[in-house]
Amino acid sequence: MNFQQLRSVREAVRCGFNLTEVAAMLFTSQPGVSRQIRELEDELGVEIFVRAGKRLTGLTPPGVALLPIVERLLLDAENLKRAGQDFTAQMEGQLTVAATHSQARYALPQVVKEFRDKFPKVTLHLHQGSPKQVAAMLLSGEADIGVATEALGDYAQLVTLPCYRWTHSVIVPPGHPLLEEAGPVTLQQLTRYPIITYEVGYTGRSHIDDAFHAEGLHPDVVLTAMDADVVKTYVELGMGVGIVASIALDEERDLGLRILDAGHLFAVNVTRLGLRKGAWLRGYAYNFVELFAPTLTREVVTAAFAEHA
Repeated sequence: MNFQQLRSVREAVRCGFNLTEVAAMLFTSQPGVSRQIRELEDELGVEIFVRAGKRLTGLTPPGVALLPIVERLLLDAENLKRAGQDFTAQMEGQLTVAATHSQARYALPQVVKEFRDKFPKVTLHLHQGSPKQVAAMLLSGEADIGVATEALGDYAQLVTLPCYRWTHSVIVPPGHPLLEEAGPVTLQQLTRYPIITYEVGYTGRSHIDDAFHAEGLHPDVVLTAMDADVVKTYVELGMGVGIVASIALDEERDLGLRILDAGHLFAVNVTRLGLRKGAWLRGYAYNFVELFAPTLTREVVTAAFAEHA
């Protein structure tokens, strides 16, 4: 048994049993992948995959039982390598952070700058995606740290920790009729206008939908986007009223917009930091976490890992 055999099994599942993709991932040939899998099956005395001719189509019952062990062995091997690197090259290495567009654009820049100043020899990779994509990158080992608002807490294989709370704001162009309304903006008022906001699954969109639904209202959502800057662009063009994360707004920068507080309309959102259970974090990774959320010290994160072991 060797690690290449284990990697072939793991990647076959991750790639939807497409051995061409597996071969590309492992920088080998498709026959080589097939041979590695067959040799492992022969050694274990069971078939891991269901086959249709030469194609893999799924996992056998033994395969379903063995896959978590394969993943754990590979994770432990990676942890062993990282633990050794912590002693031989404490200030060098790489760190991959996966985040949603809003977090990468508005919450992380200063953190990334401070981290680079402190660890100039650490290569930092920043990947963006939906909350589900962030979770997937953590689970696959592609990312070390994940930052998102929704979905991370839905995965039992992740340890998630709250970082900070934030609300939404309403944005309109100068001279918009909403600016003439007395008192705080209401959901009923918003339903009079086209709405531009986030796509479903992004940046607290579920809280926006829940608020309207609770009042029996049906907003006219005419445009959705993954990024607040896109929403702001179309609001400035007069295409509708925007609902975006408050952290995405700056009155000095967004001169073509007027900002109305909506904290009373929609539930408070919590940005969470996600880590894969059982993963070894390099020392500088703990520093990154604490720069982003000062309450999440190494001791707090370590305790969370232990609690969810």
